[in-house]
This record gives sequence, C-alpha cells and structure tokens, in this order.
Amino acid sequence: MKVRLLLILSVLIAFCACREDKISDDPALRLAFSKDTVAFDTVFTNIGSATTRFMVYNNNANAVVISRIWQEAGTAFKVNIDGETDLSRTSDWQLRGGDSLMVFVKVHIDPTKQNAPVLEEDNLYFSVNGNIQTVHLEAFGQDVHLIKTKNRLTVRDMMTFEADKPYLIFDTVAVRNKLSIKAGARLYFHNDASLLVYGSLEAKGTLQQPVTLQGDRIDRLYDSVPYSYVSGMWGGVYLLDEKDAPAKTYTLNYVEILSANVGLFCVSEKTTGLPQLTLLNSRIHNHAVYGLVVQHMDATVANCELSNAAAYCAYLSGGKHRFVHSTIASFFNYTNVRIQSAMREDVAAVYINNISKNNIPTQASFRNCIVTGVRKNNLLVATPLPHYYEDTIANNYLKADTLHIAAAFNNIYWPEDDTTHVFRNTYYKYKVYDYYDFRLDSLSPARGIADSATALLYPFDRLGQPRVRYAEGDTIRPDAGCYQF
Repeated sequence: MKVRLLLILSVLIAFCACREDKISDDPALRLAFSKDTVAFDTVFTNIGSATTRFMVYNNNANAVVISRIWQEAGTAFKVNIDGETDLSRTSDWQLRGGDSLMVFVKVHIDPTKQNAPVLEEDNLYFSVNGNIQTVHLEAFGQDVHLIKTKNRLTVRDMMTFEADKPYLIFDTVAVRNKLSIKAGARLYFHNDASLLVYGSLEAKGTLQQPVTLQGDRIDRLYDSVPYSYVSGMWGGVYLLDEKDAPAKTYTLNYVEILSANVGLFCVSEKTTGLPQLTLLNSRIHNHAVYGLVVQHMDATVANCELSNAAAYCAYLSGGKHRFVHSTIASFFNYTNVRIQSAMREDVAAVYINNISKNNIPTQASFRNCIVTGVRKNNLLVATPLPHYYEDTIANNYLKADTLHIAAAFNNIYWPEDDTTHVFRNTYYKYKVYDYYDFRLDSLSPARGIADSATALLYPFDRLGQPRVRYAEGDTIRPDAGCYQF
C-alpha cells in the first residue's frame, strides 16, 4: 500500500513539474511588474543612492522564455537581476509559470556642475514571445557643495552658506566667529554630523525660500516612510556661548530644523550680559531628544512650531524667554508604528526650570500660544514660590494642569473628557501617506481665543495668513498658535 501511494505521489509530482516547465511561445502571454516606473528621490552627485527593487512576475500557467533583457542607455542605473549584474548573460532566461524575478536597481550620477537638479532617465526592456515590455527608470541628480575631511571636523573662523545649491555635510562644522545662512540654503548633514556655532548666527530665510537643515538620507526607509520622517538622523544645531566671549546675537527667521538628535541647543556660560536669541517663523520638528533648549540666554520665540521631541519640545533655564503665537505640540511616537529612532520619555512639552541653584532666574512668558501633547500636563513651571512667579501666561490653549501663578489668566485648559481635535492630524497615517499636520482643525478650541492687541505685533501667521480679519464690519479674533485657521 505504501509503495503504491509513493508511486502515485511521484507521478503527480512529475506531472506537475512537466506542466510548470512547459514553455509557451504564445505572444498573448505577458510579464507583470510590481512597478512600471522606478523613481528615485533626489540623488546627490558623487554619492549614489540606496538600492531599490521591483519584481517581475510570470502569472501564466506555463513557462516563458525571456529572450533578452537590456537597458536603453546603461549609464547611470546599475541593474542586478536575481544576482546577475551582466545583462548580456540574461538572454533566453526561462521563467516558470507562477514564478518571479527580483530586480535591484541602483543609480549613480556623475557631477553635473549645474546648480539645478538634472533628470536622469533610462528604460529596462524585457523581450518575451516577440513582445517588448518596459520598466522606466528615473532619478533627479543634484550637484552639491561637499564638506568632508578625514577627521570629520571642519573648523572655520567665518562661514556663509549660500542658496545656489545644497550643502552635503559629512563633517561636524564649527564656526568660531560669525555664521551666515542665506535665504533658500539647504543643509544636509550626514549621520552624527552637527553644526556648532561659537560666534553669532544669522539665518535669513523667507516664506518663499526657507532655510532647511536635515539629514542627508533623502531616500526612503519604506515606501511610505521617507528618512526625513525618522528622528536622530544627524546631530543638531548647537549655539555655544563661552564665558569670556563678547556679547552676541542669534537670529533665525523661516528656518526648518528637522529630525536630528537635538534641534536647537542654545547654552551660555554667562550670568550677565546674556546673548540674545530671536527665533521667528520657524519649525523645529521630530527630534530624538530635545527640540529647543535655552539656558542662560534671553530669547524671543514667535510664530514658531516646536513639535515632536522624545524629551522636551522646549526646555528653558536661566534668562528671559518670551513666546508669542507659537505652537508647541508633543506627539512624538504617538502612532502604533514606531517610525522614530528613540523612545519617548514621559515628559512635559515645555519645562520651565526656575529651581536650579546653578542657574540665574528663569522668566518665561507665553501669550497666544498652544501647548499640548500626549501627556496630561504639558506645561510644567518648576519654581519654588508659584504665586510669586513674575511672568505672564495668558490667552493660550493649554493641555496642562491649572497654573497657580499670579499672572496666569484667560487661558483655555483642555478638559479630560474633551475629544475635540485641536489640530488636523496628530499621528502618522503611514498607510495613506498622511503626516503630522499642526494647523488648526475647523472645530479647534484654540480658534478665536488669542489677544488681539498681542496679535498686532505679528499680524501674519507662519504661512503668511493674516491674523486680524474683518467680516461684515466685525473683527474676528485671532487664533492661538502659529497657524491661523
């Protein structure tokens, strides 16, 4: 009985194998592809790109013979088909019924000596039973200013970043005297590279031409997750003021600092004659530790978004800090799919440290702001005598405990049973490619609660929308935060 069963099984296996290996020359049979176009994100010249892949399927019952696979140009794109990199060896390639091939594609673009991106294109052809099928290959190549040395440290006395083409920064860059960043400048930092400023800083972006600082991985971790969405991709920006250094100023307008370990770290050793930080119309988003740190420095932060840091979005210690019309939102790692590189600590979005014996007093005011996040209390004022805390916290929307300080008034506090959306989107919907969006929801409780007199100091929001508007002769009160609905 066992012998008979084995004989029947052997016959069935042989029969199935014969059917799968039967080669058809029917011109109606065609291959299927997981992608008809392989498109790379912008590729920096001389650097290359990550490898991407696609699949070739024979969904037919019978085998087919791919008589030839070839590229039209064969210059920028390098193709690997099931381990074979020499396409001249891929002639008469038999692909069984229901089987597939995996194709890897990598692109390397020679320096173009042109500032604008250049489109590189090619076609990969498959010839089967007299039919020619095509997969299109395309990538934009961008020439760059390359900063790279053997010891991974570049030190300059003075430095200017221009906007003619991007900077690819492999080194930590340290500027001793003055750093200038022009409108439209794009700085891409390699893993662990940072920007250290020991002198003054002037970053002069505009609404149409912001200054951008981010990691140099501009390809994708997954199809729906660009590396620009992954925190901890580079070191961060450090403004470091030494004790005996001359007084200095830092001015950043329309600056985007994205997905580093620390966004903007501003620390002075002085206790008198403090440096001045002015941060306007800027966005500090998605950092693996801190967003903004200000210690022993006077700061004005207006029309800014500080969002998604694993620790504090804003840590303030020593000095006078004035926040106006800013959105501080701590929703780091709020999704089910953990795309960030660090685990979020259970900390407030804003921490005001006025209890350290080693620091000068901290005075931090918040007007027409939003402070919220996943934690119940997102604004923590650490001060020994709350009723004597001097600065004003007024006309804000706060997801926080009620503030027991003398100058806290006209604030709207988040009730625990309220499910109203403050923002358009507070988590990453990776399946529909929908990223965080901290503009206000139509029903947001932060709408119309801001002080109109304060809003006149910043009549336009971070995106250029007017704050003070009129309808049938009546003034519409401005919204809290950096975005007007």
